Amino acid sequence: MAREQFKSRLGFILISAGCAVGLGNVWRFPYIVGEYGGAAFIILYLIFLVALGVPIMVMEFAVGRASQKGIARAFNVLEPKGSHWHIFKWVGFCGLYLLMMFYTTVAGWMLCYIPKMAVAPFGTGFDVTGMFDAMLADPAELVGWMIVACLISLLVCSMGLQKGVERITKVMMVCLLALIGVLAVRACTLPGAADGIAFYLLPDFSKLFASPQQFFDATYAALGQAFFTLSIGIGSMEIFGSYIDKKYSLMGEAVRIAGLDTFVAVATGLIIFPACFAFAVSPDSGPGLVFITLPAVFEQMWMGNLWATLFFVFMGFAAISTVIAVFEGILSFWMDQWGMSRKKAVIINCVLIPLLSLPCALGFNAWAGVQLPGIGNIQAIEDFLVSNNLLVIGSFIFVLFCVLKRGWGWDRFLAEANEGQGLKFPRWLHNWMRFGVPALIVIIFVMGWLPLIQTWLGG
Repeated sequence: MAREQFKSRLGFILISAGCAVGLGNVWRFPYIVGEYGGAAFIILYLIFLVALGVPIMVMEFAVGRASQKGIARAFNVLEPKGSHWHIFKWVGFCGLYLLMMFYTTVAGWMLCYIPKMAVAPFGTGFDVTGMFDAMLADPAELVGWMIVACLISLLVCSMGLQKGVERITKVMMVCLLALIGVLAVRACTLPGAADGIAFYLLPDFSKLFASPQQFFDATYAALGQAFFTLSIGIGSMEIFGSYIDKKYSLMGEAVRIAGLDTFVAVATGLIIFPACFAFAVSPDSGPGLVFITLPAVFEQMWMGNLWATLFFVFMGFAAISTVIAVFEGILSFWMDQWGMSRKKAVIINCVLIPLLSLPCALGFNAWAGVQLPGIGNIQAIEDFLVSNNLLVIGSFIFVLFCVLKRGWGWDRFLAEANEGQGLKFPRWLHNWMRFGVPALIVIIFVMGWLPLIQTWLGG
């Protein structure tokens, strides 16, 4: 049976971008940009994105396109005889499931807030914080919306690559970009918004170089954001490489996807900061920014219910597009590894994924007592395992596989990456990819564990 392929190049770019565009673009990127000097930080971030994120994404795409398989069988096809690179597929398998074990719950939050914002009694001084806390405390509500997020995404995937994943994700991504434009224009035209735009985008190098520690913190923040924003390392991008033809070189495609991902992240800040400054609300980070700070801002705006609802529709599209993309990676693993049909893989995961997602949904209420010192609740533990471990280890493996003679090898990788029209992957980057990128990945891994070790040692 011939492998499914994307119907269009646009579909590949939008779906890959949909996988990369996650909630971190919304509640993390704008905050750290403001904290570390606005456009000065963005410059630093772009340097690391080009030096680290984009090359690893090209490698994932190349492994997928050359093997015409998902992560379940890609290494089996490409690895030298007698080697054991294929063992890594189980790391990717665990990573895909762990990511969905908490991301489906967070996607459920976004869907839950769409009707909440539509009917919220704005203008009556209602308790925005209380609404968020009440949602987290209600296990039935969290589990119910988590299941809705799972069912929507699995329904899309069950329709196949072209008719389901590609067709629907393209519509969602176009709507997402349109909503960003509408919301950004509205926020930037509010009285007093100019101060927020200046805070966000004017370069302030003093915030980068205020002290050696500040520069170190900003550099690590930029490095981490450039690495984590593209969802690289567990095969969620590799699967899309297996669905594309060889008409275009992979470097150009990766640059377009990274550019679209960065555009969404930067544009989201043009919604958040002008609105917050216009109404003298201090921008916060983390879930509080999305679920407490911004609703408090929308409450003060004319037609606040409309803008709040549109914002959470945008957030819902961002979350569900990621869930659909990762679900496709999971389903392809079952199909490639065990030779089963898409329909059977969907039925199995229709039960398996919601069950595995229950601990996260219950970790905010019934199982709130389950905590790990230095990390936090069940969601934080699952996030730590994925973000600080599996994504990092997976990226390290992909890089070594593509540069070492005992792996796929540099020449084979380069030939695959550069086949087709468009921007080419430079051959002279071999030493950077062999030594520089692995060193940066090791730094990310160590720095991710350092605060936790210090906490455990009482330091």
